Amino acid sequence: MKQGRDFLRYAYFFQDLDDAVVDAVAELCGSATYRAGEFIFSEGNHGDTLFIVLSGEVQVWKHHGREDANLLSRYQTGRIFGEMALVDELPRSATAVAARDSELLFLRRADFSGLVRQYPELAMSIMRSLSAIVRESNDSFVADLHHRNTELEEAYRKLTEAQKELLENERLSNLGKMSNMVLHDIRNPVAVLKGYAEMLERVADDPERVREFARRVTVEAERLGHLSGELLDYARGEIRLDMSVIPPSKVISAAVGYVEERARIDGIGIEVDVRDDTAIVVDFHRIVRVLLNLLDNARKACGSGGTIRVVVDRDDRVVQITVEDTGEGMSAEIAERIFEPFYTRSRRGGTGLGLVIVQNIVEAHGGTLSVTSIPGEGARFTVRVPAALSRGPEIS
Repeated sequence: MKQGRDFLRYAYFFQDLDDAVVDAVAELCGSATYRAGEFIFSEGNHGDTLFIVLSGEVQVWKHHGREDANLLSRYQTGRIFGEMALVDELPRSATAVAARDSELLFLRRADFSGLVRQYPELAMSIMRSLSAIVRESNDSFVADLHHRNTELEEAYRKLTEAQKELLENERLSNLGKMSNMVLHDIRNPVAVLKGYAEMLERVADDPERVREFARRVTVEAERLGHLSGELLDYARGEIRLDMSVIPPSKVISAAVGYVEERARIDGIGIEVDVRDDTAIVVDFHRIVRVLLNLLDNARKACGSGGTIRVVVDRDDRVVQITVEDTGEGMSAEIAERIFEPFYTRSRRGGTGLGLVIVQNIVEAHGGTLSVTSIPGEGARFTVRVPAALSRGPEIS
């Protein structure tokens, strides 16, 4: 087969061999013709034949006919494929299909094995060729891996930049929401302060009324102070605790003192039950803010009339403070959202940060905050913090 002999002399498997060896290989080669679309061999088939393309084109596919099919190679005139079948007995790892009408040479393993026994140099040539194929495949794999890694690094960089941009946009959006809420909430205490200041000028000769108005000015100023504290805690993104030893009754008394007058005006009663007043280690001002926010939310939920009950108890090494009201309550859907920044359903004002700050302060103490509520029957918030010095991580 002169045509086959000429192809073999230039094929990388046989190009370093003497003419006598090439002629011997050519004598054992057969030829076959395949129509376009015809399968030469299929993935998983028994493999025992090497092919050389005399004319036409052959495509080799992984997972041919499936959605995840992948074209591995195209072989045209003079190219060899299926060569691994000469040295192993493993199933075909891919599918070969004639892309157009093609004529192929083929050499079977049994005939090749006989040639190797007769011409040992043929085995060495095949080994060198297969080694070159493996090296080329490895180099291609490494290059492809490097390319993919480069693409992944670029994609990660873009993702990081997009995330930063998204966070910045969210921060600016939150800042805008915060500004609107702050301006809304500050107007009320500022207007009250202005009103009391004007009245103080008119009652300067009445010491009792001066003391009353001054006290109310102090309450409103403290309210502004608590509001600014919430905003600062949220803006800083962290809570740093200043721990001290204090009895729970002092914390409750301070928090109740801030809201009791407004509760009285609204016709709301506040009941306090301190069942264990053993001193605890907490950040006094932060825990007061926790109770103040919970009490003020309870007051708003009650509207006009109702009762707020505060219970302090101790369970082993944990102090539990419960704030319960007889207000409007809330649905499970609302209860899931109340700890979101800027979420508020109150028609009586609020930044929407109160419960976020409460949760952060409690967690910074290494404690937990939970809520149960039934629409129309009120809500119960339960704060549990370690009684001894046991700080949780700072919250950001």
